[in-house]
Amino acid sequence: MRALKVLLGLAILAVAMAFGGYRYWQIQLDKPLAIDEPVVYEVSKGAGFYRVLSDLSERDIIDATWPYRVLVRLEPDTLPELRPGEYRLDPDMSGRELLEHLGSGDVVTYPVTFPEGWTFQQIRDVLAEAPKLSQQTADLEEEEILERLGSDVEHPEGWFFPDTYHYHKGMSDLDILRQSHRRMEAMLEEVWQQRDDDLPLDSAYEALILASLIERETGVPEERREIAGVFVRRLENGMRLQTDPTVIYGMGERYNGNITHEDLREATAYNTYVIDGLPPTPIAMPGRASLEAAVDPEDGDALYFVAKGDGSHHFSSSLQEHNQAVRRYILNR
Repeated sequence: MRALKVLLGLAILAVAMAFGGYRYWQIQLDKPLAIDEPVVYEVSKGAGFYRVLSDLSERDIIDATWPYRVLVRLEPDTLPELRPGEYRLDPDMSGRELLEHLGSGDVVTYPVTFPEGWTFQQIRDVLAEAPKLSQQTADLEEEEILERLGSDVEHPEGWFFPDTYHYHKGMSDLDILRQSHRRMEAMLEEVWQQRDDDLPLDSAYEALILASLIERETGVPEERREIAGVFVRRLENGMRLQTDPTVIYGMGERYNGNITHEDLREATAYNTYVIDGLPPTPIAMPGRASLEAAVDPEDGDALYFVAKGDGSHHFSSSLQEHNQAVRRYILNR
């Protein structure tokens, strides 16, 4: 009888120890990570589970690897497949949440912004400086970039939609350009289908060109349709558009912030003081508002406008009124 009591006591003790060990193991998996602030951890492509555990331990992100090794033995079906990429780890994340997160594919992303009115070269410049973005276009000419994108357009200017795009490590500048290009193609097609019937424009591409002029002429949202109306009426009347941003674009890198009388008379392909009609390509990336203004200009009789110096413009229906506005807002200033 005494031996039976001893055996029973030992069994109870073993069960208690097993239960206690199990609880301790669970506590280790459920406690917060050993970090005091958020860190970015990268799961390398092809990295195995045990290698990642060792790396996490070496970087003091977890206190020990044994709770996770036990998990592999006891609950292998609960383990997610680790997916490569960068992951943000927060101090309040538990060990179990850590494993789930590393298998979620919810990787760290980085923003890159193309403001409205930017040129294609400015896009290339900002992409070249984007951190952790694979650079595949640095040595490519514009035509080669368009070919890599599978685009049939002849000139890249204006064909990329201005917006903020997000990427993760492993993506390339071509990936961002492809997204932006497809957005612009879709947006232009959508807007072109909503155009006024009597526009003096023969194609969606001409609407894109006109929208780029509108974008570069004003940053005041309520003026876009009014400026579009001026350009459309000038086209209808056979008047030259005479818009300074086309002169600046035609000057290229020679532009130093000032336009001279000689610049206005220079016969470039883009100088709308010299050429008739629209320039041959867009001069910038227009946003949706400028695209919509180009196909739905505001009615009126204004044929001229001049910058007032505060970002807005004075609109005139006669040359005499326009010259007075020029003296008031430009010459006197």
